[in-house]
This record gives sequence, C-alpha cells and structure tokens, in this order.
Amino acid sequence: MYNIFEDEDDIFMGSPKSKFLDIIFNAHRGLVDAELERIIERMAVLELMLNVEDSEALEKKIAQYAFENLDEVQTKVKSLYIESMGNVLTQSE
Repeated sequence: MYNIFEDEDDIFMGSPKSKFLDIIFNAHRGLVDAELERIIERMAVLELMLNVEDSEALEKKIAQYAFENLDEVQTKVKSLYIESMGNVLTQSE
C-alpha cells in the first residue's frame, strides 16, 4: 500500500500525526479547542448513525472493521490528520 508522508521518507520530515501534534501543541488554544470539539462532535454523530445501543458491541464492530480494512483505515487516519491541520492552520492566518 502506498504510504504517504511517513517520517523517514517524507520531504517535510514528519508524518501527518507528528505534524498534527506539532500544530496542536503550538497553535492558539481557542483554535485547537474548536477543532477538537469538531472532531468529537463528528465522532458522536457517526456513533449515533451506527445506531448501536451497546457500547461493547460498538467497540467490537469498530475493531472488526479496522482489522478487516487496515490499509484503508490507515490512509483515512492520515487524511484526517491533514484535514485537521489544515482547519487549524487556515484559521491561524
């Protein structure tokens, strides 16, 4: 699978996760709070959309999906890090 933006080979010297953390720890607190709130709200909506009453069943469903779709999940995680970085950075300007 094509691994975009990995630490060793990245021209920008860092993975999306490491760059996200750099930005989160150095950006204005209000911008970071707003972005984290957006992420949590989105997670809540997605969990409600799954319509799973039992939290244990939800965790099993998530773990199974992550295991069966590992490459796609890893790619999406990187994409979401980049999206969140962009959200914070564009509001910092």
